[in-house]
Amino acid sequence: MALRVLHYADVEAAYDDPERVGRLAGLIDELRDDSTVVTGGGDDTGPGVLSVVTEGRQSLDFFRSVDPDAETFGNHDFDHGIDALLSVVADSPQPWLCANATRDGDPFAAAQGASPWTVVDAGGRRVGLLGVAHPETAEINPNAAPVEFTDPVPAARTAVEALRGEGVDRTVVVSHLGDDTDLARAVDADLILGGHDHERRVDRVDGTLVCRPGGTGRYLLEVSFEGDRPTATHHAVDDTSVDNGPVATDVADAIRERMAATGLSDAVATAVDPVPCDMRACKRGESRIGNLITDAHRWKTGADVAVNSGGGFRRRPPLAGEVTAFDLVSVAPYAADLCTLRIDGAALLDTLGALALDSAPDDLPRWHFGHVSGASVVWDDAADELRAARVDGDPVDRNATYEVATTRFFVDSDALFPSLDPANVVERHGPQYEAVVEYVRDCGLDPELGDRIRRPTLDPAAVRDRDWPHSP
Repeated sequence: MALRVLHYADVEAAYDDPERVGRLAGLIDELRDDSTVVTGGGDDTGPGVLSVVTEGRQSLDFFRSVDPDAETFGNHDFDHGIDALLSVVADSPQPWLCANATRDGDPFAAAQGASPWTVVDAGGRRVGLLGVAHPETAEINPNAAPVEFTDPVPAARTAVEALRGEGVDRTVVVSHLGDDTDLARAVDADLILGGHDHERRVDRVDGTLVCRPGGTGRYLLEVSFEGDRPTATHHAVDDTSVDNGPVATDVADAIRERMAATGLSDAVATAVDPVPCDMRACKRGESRIGNLITDAHRWKTGADVAVNSGGGFRRRPPLAGEVTAFDLVSVAPYAADLCTLRIDGAALLDTLGALALDSAPDDLPRWHFGHVSGASVVWDDAADELRAARVDGDPVDRNATYEVATTRFFVDSDALFPSLDPANVVERHGPQYEAVVEYVRDCGLDPELGDRIRRPTLDPAAVRDRDWPHSP
C-alpha cells in the first residue's frame, strides 16, 4: 500500500457540533490503514464554547478516538494558559511536536512528552515528522508569553537534518504558520501540512507539496505518496457525498454529554431579525453583532466606552429565531475577564484610533476595523488618522478621565490597544461572555446600526469578500 497522510487543523468550534466532529473522526477511521499517518496542524483544542468551559479538554474525546501520530501547537491552544495546555498535552495519546518553541531554555512541554520531531512507522516506511508554530504566537496570544517562539526556518532545517540522520524515508513538516511558502523554499522536506489559515490550499513550492485542510473540521486532507510525486485530496466532512465517513459515535456522544453539562442550552432571547456573524460583520467595523457585544460589555461595567478588536469574534451562522446562551458564547468563545480601566482623554483617543489597526502588518486588509460602544469615531483612511471622536455626543477631552471596558486579553496585548495599561484596570467583572448572555437575557436581541464608525475616504472597491490570510 502507498504511504498516505491524513491531516486536520483548526478544528476549533467543530467541537460545538457533535455531528461534525464525530464525522471528522469517523472519516479518519474509515480512510486509515497500516500505511497511514495522521497529523494535526494546531488550534485543535479550541476556541469554542466547549473549549471555554473545559479549558480545551473536550479535544481529548477526539484525540483518544483518532489516536493521531502527531500534533503541533496553534496560537489558540494557549487560550486557557500554559498550565491548561500542558495538562492536555500530558493526557493526549499523540506526541506534540514543535521545533521552534522553548521555555526556560528547554523544548516547550518536554516534561509532558512534547519534542521537536519524531519518527513513526507506516507500512514499513519510516516517516519523520516535525512541528513548527507561528513565530508570533506569543504576540497573537498573550497567554503564550512564557514561551519563546523562534524563526521556524532554522529550527525546521535542524530537525530535518536530525531526521535524515535517523534514516527516514520521508520528511513531513506539520505547521501552524498560515503561509508556508517561505518555509517550503528554505527547507528540504517532502511535504508541508499547514494550519492557521482556514482556507484550503494545495500547491507546489520549489517541488515541495504544500497544503492545508481548511478550518473548523469541514474538510480532511489526504496526501498519497503513490507515484512519482505526492498528491492531495480534500474530503468533505459535512457532505452527503461518497467522501462522507460514518459518525464516530464515541466522539459525538461524548461531545453531546459535555454540551448538556454546560447549562447553556436554554433559549435566552428571540432574534426576529437575524444578526449576521460573517466576515463583514466580524471584521469590517460597525455591525449589529459588533454593537451587540460592545453594548453588552458597556452595560455590564457601566463604563463610558467599550472597545473590541475586529478579530475578536468568530464567524458562525446568523443568530436567528430562538437564540441560546450557547449560541451567544460561540460568537466570542474566550474566557478572558471583562475589565474596566480608568484612563485620560489622550489615551482614549489613542485607543479609538487603534480600532483601525493602521500600524498592523501590510497583509492586513485596509477594511479591517474594530467595534465600539458609547463613542463615535470618524476615521480618515486616506490620511491614516482619527479625524474625530465623541463620547456621549461630546468631543473627547484630552484632559478628562474616562472609563473604558474591554477584555483582559486586549489589556495584556501590546499589539492591539497599546494605550490600555494593566496598571489602569480598576475593576474586573468575570468572564466577558457571561456579560453578553446576561445582557441579552435582560435587554433582548435586537441590535441596531448607527453612526458609531464613519470612514468617508474608504474606497469601496478595496473591500473584498476574503483577502485576509489569517484565521477568522
